[in-house]
Amino acid sequence: MPTIVVEVMPKAELLDPQGKAVAGALARTGRGRVTGVRVGKRFELSVDGPIDDEVRATVEEIAGEILSNSVIEDVVGIHYPAEVDA
Repeated sequence: MPTIVVEVMPKAELLDPQGKAVAGALARTGRGRVTGVRVGKRFELSVDGPIDDEVRATVEEIAGEILSNSVIEDVVGIHYPAEVDA
C-alpha cells in the first residue's frame, strides 16, 4: 500500500504559540542559537492500488478541505512515494 504524506503548517503571518513555547524551551536548555520554531502537522494516507491522477486529485481535495483549516493553515507539501521500476 503506497503512503502519501501531507504536511500542514500555520500560516506564516499568524502567531504560533506551540512554536514559541518550543523555542523558549530550547533557549532555557542552552540551545539559544535556534531562534524560531513553527509547529505543524503531518498526515500519512495509505491508499489501495497505484497512485494515479484521480488519487492525486482526491488527496489534494482532502488536504485542502479536511486536513487543514484554510483560515489559519496552509498545506505546504504533499509527498508521494517515488515510482520504482520493476
